[in-house]
Amino acid sequence: MIVDAHSHVFPEPRGQVREGPTRDGGYGRMRVGERLMQLLPPFNQRTEFTTGMLLANLDWAGVDAAVLLQGTYYGECDGYVAEAVAANPGRLVGALWCDPWRPGFRRYFEEQVEGGVFAAGKIELSEETGLTGVHPGARLDDEEVGWLWPALEARGMALTLDLGPPAQEAYQTEAVRAIAEAHEGLSVVITHLAHPRIDDEADPELRRRRDEQLALGELPNVWFDFASFPAILAGREEFPWPTAARWLREGLERLGADRIMWGTDQPGMLSHLNYDQLLRLARLHTQHLPAADQALVLGETARRVYFGERKGDEG
Repeated sequence: MIVDAHSHVFPEPRGQVREGPTRDGGYGRMRVGERLMQLLPPFNQRTEFTTGMLLANLDWAGVDAAVLLQGTYYGECDGYVAEAVAANPGRLVGALWCDPWRPGFRRYFEEQVEGGVFAAGKIELSEETGLTGVHPGARLDDEEVGWLWPALEARGMALTLDLGPPAQEAYQTEAVRAIAEAHEGLSVVITHLAHPRIDDEADPELRRRRDEQLALGELPNVWFDFASFPAILAGREEFPWPTAARWLREGLERLGADRIMWGTDQPGMLSHLNYDQLLRLARLHTQHLPAADQALVLGETARRVYFGERKGDEG
């Protein structure tokens, strides 16, 4: 089973990041504050990535299922994601967009999760496109947000975190460790394999900080996805992205294939590679693995974490 553990859908961009609001700029472009950027290939008059578009990409590449994440960049679309999941049971699961520093969020959370639609809660904490850019100083160990972790755990929902690269204030490894250790029944997924960057590798402190975050994968309830590596390496490397292959190999050697899952971060990645190519690249970068381990990385681990089919659950 092939599972994309990191996808997005949105009817239109309507987010808020440090630069300002994000809005439709037409033909794949998005306005980010005062800046106009090319988010998607310029195929459609509207800048959107609908459920139908996502499903068509899954069908084209032969991907069985996907996890729908959300964040401040594209904007909250919990209702849209819930409809997508309800219409495609077993194929799509969704994460609730979580901003626990937003006034009234606790009541909103209770209302949204009542029907059991969402498999996870996603916190986009990174600075440029996440909540530390909107709420400077936001901390995962703030007392005011501590209610969220047992609430997710009690409902069997995962916690998915984008913590940005090591130099950012969002890179809150110690806080994540405390959450994971205090809530052993809570599955925690950290995106982008602790977000390596080429320039950071020359800095001993930043390298140490990333090593500490990767060490979280030694806990029994912490996983990583490795979405977006070609975008992280944009302007530095092109196909077949040898540094991306090295980062992944290092993570696999340290943590094992059952701790790391493939994800694309579509649709933003589609300006770098089409969807079929993204899957082929993942297969290329995992071809050195035994078949069973490659299957874990390309889908089985995500199935167990997000679709409620973890080891030990069978039978």
